[in-house]
Amino acid sequence: MMEDLRAQLFAMQDQSYRTFSIPLIPTVDPETVIGIRTPALRAFAKEFAKTKEAETFLNTLPHTYYEENNLHVFLIERLGDYNQTIDALNAFLPYVNNWATCDSLSPKCFKKHRLVLREEIDRWLCSPHTYVARFAIKTLMNEYLDVDFLPSDPERLAAFQTDEYYLQMVIAWYFATALAKRYDEILPYFRTGVLEPTIRKMAIRKAKDSFRLTKEQKENLTRL
Repeated sequence: MMEDLRAQLFAMQDQSYRTFSIPLIPTVDPETVIGIRTPALRAFAKEFAKTKEAETFLNTLPHTYYEENNLHVFLIERLGDYNQTIDALNAFLPYVNNWATCDSLSPKCFKKHRLVLREEIDRWLCSPHTYVARFAIKTLMNEYLDVDFLPSDPERLAAFQTDEYYLQMVIAWYFATALAKRYDEILPYFRTGVLEPTIRKMAIRKAKDSFRLTKEQKENLTRL
């Protein structure tokens, strides 16, 4: 099954896209990058999900190629059942080795299960695996900055201790997005010095690039 699947994946290879992609994912071995454009891989996943081989593939870990991991992501997103999705995530997330695969993962069923999802996020945040914790933080950003926001969320992330760049970056991304959605509530985190300086600078740079903040808000961040 895997030999046949890989033949189909390599048939979609785009060498120029491979060359473009490799520098963007420095934690991935270049030899494991096929070079498939995301729309093509998503279209393939849509059809592949209808086959019996898809279930076998989801249970075959770890994968060899970067695109196999991304295909896995797109298949998880198509699972409709919440518990099945969580089981699939818990099996797969420890094998994620780069920010792009991690950030592509956004299961649609999360929106209907935000209350119980928080229990999983709490557990993922404690993981020693960089991209398990990154997925938890990204999920907090995606799912809990509008409805079901808790003031304890930014408090917890402000206190999160890490020297890992890809975790620092996603925390900064969270606070930059939170500024755009809850400016008055989040600005004190930048004024009081509670944020780690590196994360604070990353977040301010990212927020100043946002189209969702006003000119006055960006000027205020510049002064900070």
